[in-house]
Amino acid sequence: MSGIPHDHYEPKTNGEKWLNSRLPIVGLLYDTLMIPTPKNLNWMWIWGIVLTFCLALQIVTGIVLVMHYTPHVDLAFASIEHIMRNVNGGYMLRYIHMNGASLFFVAVYIHIFRGLFYGSYKAPREITWIIGMLIYLMMMGTAFMGYVLPWGQMSFWGATVITGLFGAIPFVGEAIQTWLLGGPAVDNATLNRFFSLHYLLPFVIAALVIVHIWAFHTTGNNNPTGVEVRRTSKADAEKDTLPFWPYFVIKDLFALAVILVVFWAIVGYMPNYLGHPDNYIEANPLVTPAHIVPEWYFLPFYAILRAFTGEVWVVQFVSFITGGIVDAKFFGVIAMFGAILAMALAPWLDTSTVRSGKYRPMFKWWFYLLIIDFFALMWLGAMPAEEPYATFSLIASAYWFAYFFVILPILGVIEKPLPQPETIEEDFNAHYGKADADATPAE
Repeated sequence: MSGIPHDHYEPKTNGEKWLNSRLPIVGLLYDTLMIPTPKNLNWMWIWGIVLTFCLALQIVTGIVLVMHYTPHVDLAFASIEHIMRNVNGGYMLRYIHMNGASLFFVAVYIHIFRGLFYGSYKAPREITWIIGMLIYLMMMGTAFMGYVLPWGQMSFWGATVITGLFGAIPFVGEAIQTWLLGGPAVDNATLNRFFSLHYLLPFVIAALVIVHIWAFHTTGNNNPTGVEVRRTSKADAEKDTLPFWPYFVIKDLFALAVILVVFWAIVGYMPNYLGHPDNYIEANPLVTPAHIVPEWYFLPFYAILRAFTGEVWVVQFVSFITGGIVDAKFFGVIAMFGAILAMALAPWLDTSTVRSGKYRPMFKWWFYLLIIDFFALMWLGAMPAEEPYATFSLIASAYWFAYFFVILPILGVIEKPLPQPETIEEDFNAHYGKADADATPAE
């Protein structure tokens, strides 16, 4: 399964041999659990199990909620109230599902930024990174469609605004928007389409997650040093690694338990904290909310979408050279998806030969500024589209693109990295001592 030398599953009993020769599922599970894992992984590597748990949680709670939900504009809002008031444990199921989506995005953002800092996107893991970005896009689509299903005011108007973006695409936009909505406006056909896709896409995500895990099990796991596991011999590989079970499984489960304590506290005591009160008002096409705001995990890219107005010089320039085909609205759509594309292109935009940000002193400061920029965009996305927020959004959006398309390529040329350890074993011994190197799991 992995290019790192290690012991593979060997069936012992006749029953195991019979099964392994026909369906090697036990061997696959064994090789997955016992895969050699860099022994110096820190606590930033626990988010994979959190994401896996969140996906399972969302699928299970979603299936049960669907049993009581009615995807019709006249009945959807009432069916949500029925779940909350009449179904046994229904309110808890819905709150778990709602806040589970937020935990999912908290974990995926930490997972992505960890990968950006430690260079997990660099060769030979480019495909793993791209698959991860596809999973993220699928998550965004699933979450958006799920937000429409309660059929509250913010659900309806959020769907109206976001689907309206497709109408900005030159020549084919109107046709795409009509096809997506199932008609000229957000209505029953739209709700049915979104309900169907919201139910389907998590299973597509699950399939991509399996491919994602398969990909990094083939290339091996990255680690905080960015130094690869030695593959010259099994003995050298064993000095750099520990089996995933029991060391990292127990560590991950402990971290998951701590995170779930916080999660359950939120579900139990403040389940609506991250929601919007307008979504507890039934959808009304004749009444527009004072301020349409998407869920918090969309806010950074929503801020980028709104930042490029017709007054921005780059929008005016692009509109001029395209003969008005690319107007401000379409430019905003391009910028929003371009911001995600920029992350996906990181393997080819980062020109540094050093993988881990630990050994890149200049890179660290620009990266920390990127994190601040991300939170700034999140805050700005929730603010009204007026000054001074519009100017701040434009500055924050400009830095986001500058980081990936200008700063990363230049840093790889001008930066002088710090000395790196020769092996993972050397880094581990420097932190935990040589005497415990073969017996103590990484912390």
